[in-house]
Amino acid sequence: MTRLVLPDTDRVLSRQTGWSRAHWEALADHLLDALVPYFSPGASLIALPGRPSRSGTASDALEGFARSFMLAAFRIAGVQGKGCQQLIERYARGVANGANPDHPEAWLRLTPRSQQMVEAAAIAVALHETREWIWDRLDTRAQEHVAEWLGGFNGSTTHDNNWRLFQVVSEQFLASVGAPYSQEDIDGGLDRIEDWYVGDGWYSDGDGQNFDNYIGWAMHLYPGLWTRMAAATPGAQYEDRLKLYRERLRLFLEDAVHLVGNDGAPVYQGRSLTYRMAAATPYWMGELLDANPLTPGQTRRLCSGIARHFVQHGVPDERGLLTLGWYDTFLPTTQQYSGPGSPYWASKGFIGLVLPPEHPVWTDPEDSVPLDDADQVRAMPAPGWIVHASRHDQVVQLVNHGADHAPLAEPEGVEPEGDAHYSRLAYANHAGPELADHAPRIDNLISLVDAEGRSSARGRIRRIAVAGRTASSWHKAWLGPDGPWRIEIASVVHGGWEIRCVLVDGPAGALVRGGGFAVAGESLPEATAGYRWASARNDEGLLSAVVGLHGYDEAGVHRGLGANAFGAHSATPYLTAPHDGEPLVLVSAVLLTRDALRPEALAEGIDVAVDRTTVRISLPGGGREVVELGPDRAG
Repeated sequence: MTRLVLPDTDRVLSRQTGWSRAHWEALADHLLDALVPYFSPGASLIALPGRPSRSGTASDALEGFARSFMLAAFRIAGVQGKGCQQLIERYARGVANGANPDHPEAWLRLTPRSQQMVEAAAIAVALHETREWIWDRLDTRAQEHVAEWLGGFNGSTTHDNNWRLFQVVSEQFLASVGAPYSQEDIDGGLDRIEDWYVGDGWYSDGDGQNFDNYIGWAMHLYPGLWTRMAAATPGAQYEDRLKLYRERLRLFLEDAVHLVGNDGAPVYQGRSLTYRMAAATPYWMGELLDANPLTPGQTRRLCSGIARHFVQHGVPDERGLLTLGWYDTFLPTTQQYSGPGSPYWASKGFIGLVLPPEHPVWTDPEDSVPLDDADQVRAMPAPGWIVHASRHDQVVQLVNHGADHAPLAEPEGVEPEGDAHYSRLAYANHAGPELADHAPRIDNLISLVDAEGRSSARGRIRRIAVAGRTASSWHKAWLGPDGPWRIEIASVVHGGWEIRCVLVDGPAGALVRGGGFAVAGESLPEATAGYRWASARNDEGLLSAVVGLHGYDEAGVHRGLGANAFGAHSATPYLTAPHDGEPLVLVSAVLLTRDALRPEALAEGIDVAVDRTTVRISLPGGGREVVELGPDRAG
């Protein structure tokens, strides 16, 4: 396989990234060409190397075809099919053979809650976007086979989350081509997502506090795509919903612009992160739906930054393939439903190619995004986050007091496992949580630890407040069979620091441990510890530090191997304090930066005074914050 060859950078059109539409087309073509050796003889399946998913290899091969078909569709549609004849013929043949129940490479039929439903939605979207070049050129029998296969959605049951939208777009495509469909299914799915809308442009992906990248690449993507299908369906009523979806997407993008560093690195948080470039999806959708608070030049700046970031970190690999991981192959980034074809949901991030070459998003000069010009702090009450970012070192940090991906009701007497992709107190764009099964719960957690080394998890998050530079929440904590106890945490953001004020109920004899960010690289991070402080710096100069400001008495650094998506070797600084059985107030400062700070002077200028459960913080430059802790306030 030939290596990825990109056009020369264009610093006139794109002064920050150097990328133009030609770069996107070259990357898309490289990804699609690299798949050719893995196509089945009938072109309906793509069997890629890698760990199979829980759905089995037949489903995985359909996944490879369907998700790459979406990428091919965006590539074809954006240039009106010009120069894409081989691509058109390849996928048209695959669709005809896969949908034919008598063909030896026939696709698995749709059954309730089956993985095939996900892939069917990709095929429906791709067929809609390439209608003139693929669907309209299929013979009548092939069209009937496709309609029959997609018709497995009619009256069926999906998982009650973003999957409802797979049914919506698939059946709307059926309606647009005059095939049998259920309007009740379409309306029911669109009505159901209203139950998950929490304001400010944010949805939860299903019941609970499920906030992550799915909100952009699913909860805003599919309703927008549905309106495009409905517009092509005679008599369909979609204008009112389109207006609503535009308003929500605009609000969402006002927050989402802060979730990417000015080097293009998106925040590492949530599941299915192996979709990588899909993080660009909502910004393109803002242009596609004319619902963008950003300028066309800002949109391309963000999206090209994301794509360029992954390319610079070895994505795709030397074979031209998208592997199961973040940069390199790293299976703990994935979920059990992730198969070798799963990463090709990166295709969603290429939807900007649907916009024609003469669109302003491709022809306007790149504009600066907020982080290009100044450090940023933004409270996001809907997901329960505060995002703060440093312009000069390109580090974005997400302080989490709202997303947990936990069941609505915690079973009584059962310790929650806590999902490391959601349960941490903070996430970043250049650091990720420790994920391996053998990794202890340390990074970005406040935990109770017993004499055997067992530690409590953070499960369901009970919010208290999110506003300005502060956010707070509490959660139940178990220690083995004992508990629950109560841990309350309030975060105050200042500069690159997060100051954590903690009120811990726990058993006498336990330790309370507060961890900072894990930093990782291909070589051992430097680790140092002193009196009530510890730090670790990776081979790229990224420093993670924790400083005890009140109550902590010891510090250390935990090293990990094969536990982190950002490198084989990782290190996490942490603090500890003994618990005597009475409510304990602890205060620490947590930092992630590329600054060359002296460890012993990490928190100079931050002073703390504690009076029972009141914490008064004096900040560098004269700022002051008062934090009140306690269950009377939190409920």
